[in-house]
Amino acid sequence: MTKEIDVQKVADTAKFSGFHRMILFWCVMILVLDGYDLAVVGAALPSIMKQMGVDATRAGFMASSALFGMMFGAIYLGTLADKIGRKLSICVCVGLFSVFTAAAGLTTDPISFSVTRFLAGLGIGGVLPVVTAQMGEFAPSKIRARLVTIVFAGYSIGGILVALTGKGLIEVYGWQAVFFVAGLPVLFIPFILWTMPESMAFLARKQRDDSLRAVVRKLAPSLQIAPEDRLVVPQEAMASNAPVAALFARGRAVSTLMIWVAFFTGLFMVYSLSSWLTKLMAMSGYSLGSALNFVLVFNIGAVCGAVGGGWLGDRFNIKHVLVAFYATGAVSLSLMGYTKVTELLFVLVFVVGASTLGTQLLAYAYAGEFYPGSIRSTGVGFASGIGRLGAIAAPVLIGALVAMKLPLEQNFLAIGFAGLVGTLAVMLIDHRQSASVQPPQEASLSSLDVHASTNR
Repeated sequence: MTKEIDVQKVADTAKFSGFHRMILFWCVMILVLDGYDLAVVGAALPSIMKQMGVDATRAGFMASSALFGMMFGAIYLGTLADKIGRKLSICVCVGLFSVFTAAAGLTTDPISFSVTRFLAGLGIGGVLPVVTAQMGEFAPSKIRARLVTIVFAGYSIGGILVALTGKGLIEVYGWQAVFFVAGLPVLFIPFILWTMPESMAFLARKQRDDSLRAVVRKLAPSLQIAPEDRLVVPQEAMASNAPVAALFARGRAVSTLMIWVAFFTGLFMVYSLSSWLTKLMAMSGYSLGSALNFVLVFNIGAVCGAVGGGWLGDRFNIKHVLVAFYATGAVSLSLMGYTKVTELLFVLVFVVGASTLGTQLLAYAYAGEFYPGSIRSTGVGFASGIGRLGAIAAPVLIGALVAMKLPLEQNFLAIGFAGLVGTLAVMLIDHRQSASVQPPQEASLSSLDVHASTNR
């Protein structure tokens, strides 16, 4: 007797297994490498400025060229993943950020350096929405937010690796060494192609029934699948002829715009602090060493916030958790300028890290849950790409405030205001439209199996 098997329900209810561990390993590893590639310029910039003879303004443009690449990469490569498959898209992104980051180490002038960093940025930004969608599709629903935020914790680990290894490599081998090391991940591409599963919705749309069956067997080894059984996916996951337009369909228009605003403000806070936290703490009277300790505490808080936020998101309504995180970021940032006791300031910086960078990582998890599988990479990609405008604007706007020599409190209030806007944006998202709470749509065939169809 023929039966239908909804593969997304299988994924939602599957037990966490070695198959999930393998996907989690690759997604975390890719973002560790991705985070390293993004942070590597910060460690090498003083040496690059000295060797190439550029001033701070030009050096800032050189450093920001990767951010422009990330914006376009997140939008276009994230969308491409829903058309060519996530596995291939991930490998394209890894190839881009590995090859062109290594190529940046061969440059001798600001223009060629900026060009190679822009091209590397395409891969750095493009891989973020794809791994979000990949982990989100295969993760059991009970621990989905936790797994996605663990993946994004790898991003912070990559930045920490730069801090731990960058100084030694540069002192011994020159600034080029940290860029050459970043080219090694290209060697992982064959292994990713070999072991990473393809999106089930993509396999269904391409009518690759044998491949889909193989993935489902790995996902749920105890599930009995007879040759005559049909593997199906929700109708909406099959309909992806116009994935960008689909972001605004089925009542998602306002929510999509609010997700974009939330990403903009979240990345504005993150990059304001990444660029200016050391300087702002120095303006408070702390030495460079103490200021860097604040940066370390900030990153530790970010990892804890991401993992803790994922755990809370799995136990409670993830939208409500995200609203609380944005609001906490707004309040804690506003208090930073008024806190004079060093011990309390360290605690506050930890909370700021958890509720800014940690919040942004949780936002990726929420966006991945909000959109259905057919447009998940596109939805997260566009949100990430639009959000990059906040990342690009942040260093410039906060730098302008610093140049105006305003009271320190006003600088932190300006960053905190972005958190307030983000709080309101998330509150306006219609969570009822989220794919995680929508009732399943009418199923579609995963293949044109005539024998199966006639047995229905």
